Amino acid sequence: MEQPPTGGGAGARVLVVDDDPTVAEIVTGYLDRAGYVVDRAGDGPDALARAAAHRPDLVVLDLMLPGMDGLEVCRRMRGQGPVPVIMLTARGDEDDRVLGLEVGADDYVTKPFSPRELVLRVGSVLRRVRPVADPSGDGSGSGSGVLRAAGLTVDPEARRASKHGSELALTVREFDLLAFFLAHPGRAFAREELMRDVWGWDFGDLSTVTVHVRRLRGKVEDDPARPRLIRTVWGVGYRFDPATTEEA
Repeated sequence: MEQPPTGGGAGARVLVVDDDPTVAEIVTGYLDRAGYVVDRAGDGPDALARAAAHRPDLVVLDLMLPGMDGLEVCRRMRGQGPVPVIMLTARGDEDDRVLGLEVGADDYVTKPFSPRELVLRVGSVLRRVRPVADPSGDGSGSGSGVLRAAGLTVDPEARRASKHGSELALTVREFDLLAFFLAHPGRAFAREELMRDVWGWDFGDLSTVTVHVRRLRGKVEDDPARPRLIRTVWGVGYRFDPATTEEA
C-alpha cells in the first residue's frame, strides 16, 4: 500500500468537495497526514458555505456533484475571491476537463487517481501560490525581481500582475505562464516544454496548455482573437513577442 507524503502541508487549509464518502475520506486522510488542515463537503451549497466560513487555501473539487456541479461551484467560489482549485474528473472526459480549466481550475486529476499523486499536486499548486525564498528555478520568475514588458508588470514574489497599471485577475497557472513568457521574450516554446517548465509535469494532457494560453490571451491581449503578444508558432507552440507591432 502506498504511503502518503508527510510534513509538507505547513497548516494550509484544504477544502475537499466530493459526494463519494469513500473518496472524500481517503483524500482527507492523506492530506491530514501530509500536514494540511482539511474541511469536507459533500455537495455544492455545503462547499460554498464552508468556504465562506473559513476561506480555504486550496479546494479539491469533484466535477460531478449532485444538484450544483463542480463548474458552478468553482465559478461561485471564484466570485468570492481568488482560490486555487484542483478539479477531479472522470477518466476520458476531455471536454469536461477543458471546461474545468475554462472556468479557472488550476489543475485536474482524473479518476481513478492515486491519493499520493493528488497530495503532491496540492503541494505543487500551493508552492506556486506561496513561493519559498529560494525557488528551484522552474522558469516562473519567482525570486528574480519584477518583470516588465509591453505594458505588463509581473511581481513573482507578491504574486501580482497588472496591465497598464490595472491589476489582472489570474489563476495560479495563468500567473506562472505569464511570468514564464515575460522571463523568456522572443523564444518559441513547444507545449511539451511549457508543461514541463511551467507546470512541472513530464507528461500530461497538452490541451491544458492550450486552454491556459487561450485564457491568458483573453486577459492580456487588446484583441484576443488577433493576439500580438502571445503568438502561435505553427508546428512548434507559442512565443511571447513584447515588441511586435504586426497583427497576428
